[in-house]
Amino acid sequence: MAEQKRVERPLSPHLQIYRVQLTSTTSIFTRITGNGLIVGTMLVTWWLLAAALGPEQFAIADRVLTSWFGDIVLLLSVWALWYHYLAGLRHLYWDTGKGLEIKTAEKLGMACIGGSLILTVLTVIII
Repeated sequence: MAEQKRVERPLSPHLQIYRVQLTSTTSIFTRITGNGLIVGTMLVTWWLLAAALGPEQFAIADRVLTSWFGDIVLLLSVWALWYHYLAGLRHLYWDTGKGLEIKTAEKLGMACIGGSLILTVLTVIII
């Protein structure tokens, strides 16, 4: 009897028909950027420690961070910092009980994405 009931149960929706929502995507990005900031902070800390340890260690760290790979990692770290900052502001706004409607939450999510890209470009231009 249990086997028959199990067969008759409806199957849950599969990923092929699931529509990803902007709010869930921005939530995932917030978690990813938070973890990415840990990696970026560790690299900058390594660079500073290498500067304190001596010229040989600093040369190695500086070579890594100024390579094309280091440039990409640092650029992504700057974007992660701005995105995480703006997402944090969005959450503080939500804590006031405002902006929780779906349309407003989606607008705030787009503002976080667009704002972080603009602020990253401005940071790269200035620095």
